[in-house]
Amino acid sequence: MAPFHVVIPARYGSLRLPGKPLLEIGDRPMIQHVVERASASGADRVLVATDDARIAAAVHDPRGSAQALAILTDSALQSGTDRVAAVARQCGWTDETIVVNLQGDEPFMPAELIDQVARLLASRPEAAIATLMSPLDGVAALLDPNVVKVVAGSDGCALYFSRAPIPWVRDGVGPAPANRQLRHDGAMRHIGLYAYRVRALREITRLPPSRLEVIEKLEQLRALENGLRIVVAPCIVEPGPGIDTEADLAAARARLRKRVPGS
Repeated sequence: MAPFHVVIPARYGSLRLPGKPLLEIGDRPMIQHVVERASASGADRVLVATDDARIAAAVHDPRGSAQALAILTDSALQSGTDRVAAVARQCGWTDETIVVNLQGDEPFMPAELIDQVARLLASRPEAAIATLMSPLDGVAALLDPNVVKVVAGSDGCALYFSRAPIPWVRDGVGPAPANRQLRHDGAMRHIGLYAYRVRALREITRLPPSRLEVIEKLEQLRALENGLRIVVAPCIVEPGPGIDTEADLAAARARLRKRVPGS
């Protein structure tokens, strides 16, 4: 397997869950769970890119490395991608280095998927980015704008990402006046786990937000609009749930209690 690194962007500010990376799940903060998921993968190095010294102090390397785990990045950076690019620059990684961007609110992300997305990019030298997808579980998810959908071409490269229901099944529309979609044939949920070549990271972060990116509020559309190829594949195992809300946090704590009886 080609060597790769994992960078976990984690900022303190969150509108819905302030201080989210430091919220405890079980006996340790969320960000430490994410570090442990990344460290269970085949990554050569795992780093946390953060704007806050409290987050930097809260993480430790389960592999026992003496290297610093956290890198402080500029609080003015606008996105996780910007933080990952800043770490790549500070570490002096070459253009062809593969870096996986693992979000800091994914404490249940399987290590197998981290390896999969890195391996996928390594296998497609013409691609700049790799990401994953999984089948939608029903029409409700297809219609939910908080669930990002993706469609890919026969070459495995993404054609489009959207909050809208894509693909739209023309023959699956119910009667007027609702005209509601009743089928979700072949629809795929985008899993927000990315592998980048460092040269692509540099290019993306130099570009201004694109028109479709601004409309959909989906940063990956900047890459597509500027001609970068994003290869996408179905997840080899079920991805775990991320944490965006108080309800998600409660569910994560309950999930961990089930794994560790009596905790």
